[in-house]
Amino acid sequence: MTRSGVLFYPFHLCHERTLQWLLERYQQVHFRDYMAIQVSPFCGTTAFPERMGDAFPDLLASKRLVQGYNVSGPLTPDTCLAVDRDLTDSTWRGLFHRALVENRRFQRGLFDGTDITGRHHEGLTEQPLLVRLNDTLFEMTPFTVAGIRQLSQRRLVGREADLFDYGLALLKTSAALVSTIQLATAEQLAVATDSRAHFTLLTRLIARLGVTIENELVEQGTS
Repeated sequence: MTRSGVLFYPFHLCHERTLQWLLERYQQVHFRDYMAIQVSPFCGTTAFPERMGDAFPDLLASKRLVQGYNVSGPLTPDTCLAVDRDLTDSTWRGLFHRALVENRRFQRGLFDGTDITGRHHEGLTEQPLLVRLNDTLFEMTPFTVAGIRQLSQRRLVGREADLFDYGLALLKTSAALVSTIQLATAEQLAVATDSRAHFTLLTRLIARLGVTIENELVEQGTS
């Protein structure tokens, strides 16, 4: 253990094996709280109260584990601008779409089980949302934070509903990575994840911004 502090991303919890890997290499492991984003006055993601310290109170007491970074609420203007830059970056969008199509863990972080397997109505199975979102046209569709907010304020069906679901997945992913950059820069921390898809997306973001942040992939986590 030779390095000082690392921020786990993009989630607020991690597997015990991942935590052990980080503790062997860093003096402190930092965790954000759950990211509940308020997209518009009547639309947002839900929050859960769990924290890593609930399961590891001894690490919290010894300050090996640091938590309590609040990343919930409305997106700040600076965060909106940063998310819009991701959404207009064709390379970042391509990496996101590939992960959405191919990476089951990435999918589970954004959608519930019925979105992945489909819903059953009177003996019929609806085509799963994720099958519909595999269409490369979604990758090429322009999105902005303002546009996603507008969609969130209307009753949507069919293609428009799928556009919103895809746009919200983009927004949640980008906002989590943008907040990772913001926290790591403010607290002078390295960052680490056990999600290969998020590691690749953040690597692209760091390269585009030209910032110097140590970004590590925890290999024993699933990709």
